[in-house]
Amino acid sequence: MNEIKKEDIKQEVFDLYDDYAHNRLDRRDFVQRLSAYAVGGITVASLMGFLMPDYQGNIQVKPDDPRLQSDYVNYPSPKGAGTIKALLSKPKNTTKKLGGIIVVHENRGLNPHIADVARRAALAGFVTIAPDMLSPLGGYPGTDDEGRTMQSKRDRNEMLEDFIAAYDYLKKDKDCNGKIGVVGFCFGGWIANMMAVRIPDLAAAVPFYGGQPAAEDVPKIKAPLLLHYGELDKGVNAGWPAYEEALKKNNKEYTAYIYPNANHGFHNDTTPRYDKAAAELAWKRTIDFFTAKLT
Repeated sequence: MNEIKKEDIKQEVFDLYDDYAHNRLDRRDFVQRLSAYAVGGITVASLMGFLMPDYQGNIQVKPDDPRLQSDYVNYPSPKGAGTIKALLSKPKNTTKKLGGIIVVHENRGLNPHIADVARRAALAGFVTIAPDMLSPLGGYPGTDDEGRTMQSKRDRNEMLEDFIAAYDYLKKDKDCNGKIGVVGFCFGGWIANMMAVRIPDLAAAVPFYGGQPAAEDVPKIKAPLLLHYGELDKGVNAGWPAYEEALKKNNKEYTAYIYPNANHGFHNDTTPRYDKAAAELAWKRTIDFFTAKLT
């Protein structure tokens, strides 16, 4: 069996995975369509293995990193969905109050990658909270496939309320200065946009390849926005021109970047859609933005 290299994979394969990851294709259809690209010694099984996330070798900040205090906390769902479990992380032995960041996962619960991202942000000098919206269903189940299935059973507007509750929780943290931002990825990018719509006191919002709010909601946005898109992410990008028009029309503060030749999910370093240069640049811009707005 040939070793698979990212440069040898057609863009259509990444597009198929995107459809599968967003529940537009079920597993059977995904495998069937993927078989068309299993050529030259490459099997469907090896393609599947190549596309799926690898959490074992790609954690940048480990859960027990001695520079951080990271613990799980719980807060009630305001709509009665039960208790939401969240990872709360902050630098150890901080001597001053810090800005707060809500880290919002993709459409599969709080997997090891998003928990890692929350710790990265904490290590940069913030108090971070990363809720798991699968908590009412038992929590992230250990695989993204199961996580997607579970999250599809929850109403996204109810989950939005649960993330807004995380804002209220974080604001009361003894080490938080009360200035709070949000960063979200994919589904979490939509949540970040909607939190900007819903929370007048939100200090900053950073949606990574997130769905956009309706044009009539844009006037409600008070927070400055930093938006990241991948050039090849045609589905999400289709909504950007109308969103940008509404932002301009309403004189909103925003900066948007479209990263050349980058796919949806380009920041996630556990999958082959990862674009190292784009991810590192987008993350630096994100931390610099939060430093300017939250400190």
